[in-house]
Amino acid sequence: MLIFEEILPKALDLTKSVGKFIRKESLSFDRSHIELKGLNDLVSYVDKKAEEQLVNGLKEVLPEAGFITEEGTSNEQSELYNWIIDPLDGTTNFIHGLPVFSISIALMAKREIVLGIVYEINRDECFYASKGSGAFCNDQKIQVSEVSSLSESLLATGFPYYNFEQMNSYLTILDKFMQKTHGLRRLGSAAVDLAYVACGRFEGFFEYNLNAWDVAAGTLIVSEAGGLVTDFDGGNNYLFGREIIAGNKVQPEMLNVIQAQWKP
Repeated sequence: MLIFEEILPKALDLTKSVGKFIRKESLSFDRSHIELKGLNDLVSYVDKKAEEQLVNGLKEVLPEAGFITEEGTSNEQSELYNWIIDPLDGTTNFIHGLPVFSISIALMAKREIVLGIVYEINRDECFYASKGSGAFCNDQKIQVSEVSSLSESLLATGFPYYNFEQMNSYLTILDKFMQKTHGLRRLGSAAVDLAYVACGRFEGFFEYNLNAWDVAAGTLIVSEAGGLVTDFDGGNNYLFGREIIAGNKVQPEMLNVIQAQWKP
């Protein structure tokens, strides 16, 4: 059985160290180094170098673990433990000089997330949780907002950038939430959105077309902060199912709004 008290501090130190590298590179980043993985799907040497550093460091933290990584540095998986890594969640923001991007690291035991770290680099805020031990930001315990009505809520979402088949349904959902809440925000980093739900800055977050590395760490942090996480069907296939609704007490109300409009 893993001893989180030994693994978590090492993973946190590594994450912050790689965050320093990303922060330094952001000050002089040259857009000529941008690569295109697909339609509007950007990557840079910073993503790749950061992932290499994380993979190499985490191999020392837990040698028996495998990896699921965004940039493909290592995708050799283990039957028991696997690290799920997004080295730079918010690459488009990073490239354009917008200060919302993060590192997201989760440890999965079989199919369950047991440790999660989201490091928002610009604000130097490190959110983390281990299974059954609560959620924290910079060593201070956090919890979801106490707001209990959708009408008093601020929500976060993301916009699809390559799969537009569900746009009509999604725009209708946005319209409903615009009328029922204090507003919607689109920060550009799902990991940060989830961390902000966990600490009460947002009451909820929803998005589709996401990958496991976008949400793995954040979902555990939200859950350990007292929040609820489901897919658009109200089930638990949000890690690999590419749909997620996370929130505090208003999450079931969000789910009802989305289910009434979503046309899969």
